[in-house]
Amino acid sequence: MTDVHTPSTRKSGRGRSQIDKFFDITGRGSSVSREIRGGVTTFVAMAYLIVLIPLIIGDARDVTGATLDAAQLSTMVALSAGLTTILMGVVGNAPLAMAAGLGVTPIVVFQAAPYMTWPQAMGLVVLEGVVIVVFALTGIRQLIMDAIPLVLKQAIGVGIGAFIALIGLVDAGFVGHHEAAATAVTLGTFGKLAGWPVFVFCVGLILMIMLFVRRVPGAMLIGIFVATNLAIILNSVFDIEPEAWGPVVPKVPDSIVATPQFDLLFNVDLFGGFARAGVVTASVVLFTLVLSGFFDAMGTILGVGEEAGLVDKQGRMPGLSRILTVDGIGAIVGGAINGSANTAVVESAAGVTEGARTGLASVVTGGLLTSLIFFTPLAGVVPVGAAAPALVLVGALMMTHVRKIDWENTEIAIPAFLTIVLMPFTYSITVGVAAGVISYTLVRIAKGKLRQTHWLLYLMSGIFLVYFALHPIEEALGIS
Repeated sequence: MTDVHTPSTRKSGRGRSQIDKFFDITGRGSSVSREIRGGVTTFVAMAYLIVLIPLIIGDARDVTGATLDAAQLSTMVALSAGLTTILMGVVGNAPLAMAAGLGVTPIVVFQAAPYMTWPQAMGLVVLEGVVIVVFALTGIRQLIMDAIPLVLKQAIGVGIGAFIALIGLVDAGFVGHHEAAATAVTLGTFGKLAGWPVFVFCVGLILMIMLFVRRVPGAMLIGIFVATNLAIILNSVFDIEPEAWGPVVPKVPDSIVATPQFDLLFNVDLFGGFARAGVVTASVVLFTLVLSGFFDAMGTILGVGEEAGLVDKQGRMPGLSRILTVDGIGAIVGGAINGSANTAVVESAAGVTEGARTGLASVVTGGLLTSLIFFTPLAGVVPVGAAAPALVLVGALMMTHVRKIDWENTEIAIPAFLTIVLMPFTYSITVGVAAGVISYTLVRIAKGKLRQTHWLLYLMSGIFLVYFALHPIEEALGIS
């Protein structure tokens, strides 16, 4: 990242606004306009989560058969995402947006809720955040991140790029799966692209790429805006099944303003899950939540930080301890508000690609997310197919970091390869990190480098092996 400002200007701060000084915008080679543009881009790229997460949670029942109201969940998800994203910007000074994670939320829905009530399940989310904050404040979390070799950190960024691109391709319907298909995934459905939503995605992606290579400012925002309007027109002209668009159907909302519903606020039972489901079951769920939340966020923070040029040659990131602490607080806030565990989201990379380098972008994103508690209908305007091209383009740009990996050295190449491919193949950042750490440690052992390997890698490898063996462990303990 090139800094065009002279050292004297950076040191003295003459001519710099208070906002510039607070976020060190000039020092990071950015500008207020770029930060605002990046913050808006991240918001647009991730707004679908405010619709999708309530649908995932709202469709599930807890052990008593109770469900949570989707409208109430939308308010909580938007509020918790907005507040924690602003906190990340002000305290962490990083272009990282926070929201209920797609890696952690299914654990709450499918592993916690069947054994306990919703307040008890959200109580475990709060406890997950407490554990992660303790790790961050004591330095354990940063120690773990520092122990991970630079090559794996580079591979994590590349793997997240592939993961983001696959998310975009799948969500848009460009890549699909059908039970009758001979392959795990196909082009569209049965090897064919079909439907107007896929057409919208293709138009958006082509336009976005053309604008980006021409270095047009706001290329992603323009692409998303055009694709969204195209989707609205097509949806009004043709008879398109709502399910074809995914969680968001593109149409002009009947009303822009909605009344926030705060009924779920602080409806949490911290330790009731241990009594209801049993200590063993609740502990296994908590362990899974901590592991997934911990390493999903770690991978995202390193990957987005690398893309933003905030990671130095040793793989370290400025203000990392503050960033990690805010990430843990995000889980606490998400659980307490009943919006699931908040964590740094990979869609933040979209804003970084548009120029975001500081926490000001996160403040912009957070402000827009918070406003959705009053304007939730607006979250239902941009279909996934219109936002997905940004994810594919971001994935392509993040993949360029693969050049930093020494592929001639098998000691490095094999763990890096497993880290990269298993993230998209398993739809999990945690699995990719786990496979990379385990394989790296085993390769080092095979090469006779036991003493040159950081002791934390052995500990992490053991924990990850337990993570992969959770199902047989649960069966042995009598947990369905």
